[in-house]
Amino acid sequence: MSHLVSIKYLFAGIAIAVVISACSSSKKSAGRVDGPPPALSKPKPEKKPEDKKEAAKAPFNVPAFGKEVKKSTYNIALLAPLYLDSVFANSSDIPGRTMPRYVLPGLEFYEGAQLALDTLQQQGYNLKVTVYDSKARQNVSTLIHNKTLEGTDLIIGAVSNPELKELSDFAKEKEINFVSATFPNDAGINDNPFLFISNSTLKTHCEALQQYVQEAFATKNIVLFRRNTAFESRLAADFKTSYDKMESDKKSRIREVVWNDATTPEEISKYLLTDRPNVIIITALDETGAKSLLRKLSISAVTYPLQIFGMPTWDIFKLKDPEFKGLQVYYSSPYFNDKTDVYSRYVNDYFRKTYRARPSDMAFKGFDLTYYFTRLLQTNGVYFNGEVSASPKVITNFNFQPVYLKEGEQTPSYFENKNIFIIQKGDSVDIKMNR
Repeated sequence: MSHLVSIKYLFAGIAIAVVISACSSSKKSAGRVDGPPPALSKPKPEKKPEDKKEAAKAPFNVPAFGKEVKKSTYNIALLAPLYLDSVFANSSDIPGRTMPRYVLPGLEFYEGAQLALDTLQQQGYNLKVTVYDSKARQNVSTLIHNKTLEGTDLIIGAVSNPELKELSDFAKEKEINFVSATFPNDAGINDNPFLFISNSTLKTHCEALQQYVQEAFATKNIVLFRRNTAFESRLAADFKTSYDKMESDKKSRIREVVWNDATTPEEISKYLLTDRPNVIIITALDETGAKSLLRKLSISAVTYPLQIFGMPTWDIFKLKDPEFKGLQVYYSSPYFNDKTDVYSRYVNDYFRKTYRARPSDMAFKGFDLTYYFTRLLQTNGVYFNGEVSASPKVITNFNFQPVYLKEGEQTPSYFENKNIFIIQKGDSVDIKMNR
């Protein structure tokens, strides 16, 4: 059965139960697999419903982080773009009997997150969870204005702008930790230590790629290809900044080449060497531009040894054309799942039995992030920030670190996942190269 069709029953249920506000984690999902994965730590009963205690020193110079706030029940707000008002504008039936594709990412994130919450509840967690459609008529601005989100202990949002900035401002004012689950951008936010960016920014990708290529090759000729745009110029500047900050006597300088559609393979070959690996960094995020340059490089690959590194958007590119055969192509990603761990098998088994379909990457991410941060909340209390990087992984490895955007500041601008995987594109399966 197609996943588009099989999820219509779940989605219709959400439309009735959520409307514009919510669906509690206390409901039991159909098709439950036999037993959740083992809990890494059993929640400990609290002596009091709520225990508040000032710590000696506030971590990261944020006074709220110096408090220990543990509760018998935690309130969690989960936001995702479900588009309920659009899909069910005139009836409770799905138009065309299949789900519109623009709905799927948010819905699949919700499915994974809901499974994580149900699983943790089975393990003894007391949670009050409310799910909000971030694309409903009663939007995020309305929810904030109506004080609907007040009293929340944790916000998890698969949202983009403008919802991300609105939620961030609210979270900062109310001192609520807010996890931005999917948006790869800080949205111009530079002063919110309660914000966690899970899908790493492009600047972080540039830092990780530069570090990797410098360390992975003993001898190398590093050439960065960018187009003459403000955006790709900024990416090139991020690579240069990372290079300048790197303390190593073995680092090689990065040569920068501006290219366009008229650039010929012969012009490209002037920057390549035959006696060492030519490490090619391409700043194009779009598939058309990236493949255009790859075709030019494929001609040079006959003579010059090439190792080609692209951007995180390359994860969905299909390099099946004959001219790409034999090219060594890599990309960076903040998330990698080989689907062999106990939690991935659990999620896969649940989706197979419940929806007769395989879970998408968004479903895995929804499960992973929700499980990870809810466990932190239960174990460490409302202000778990000091322990965010010490928590054991669920599916992927996260490395949330404080980011200081302003010179000399003592309070983090936000926390960001700094764990970047370097992945080689394969014919059938992509291969993780680091960690």
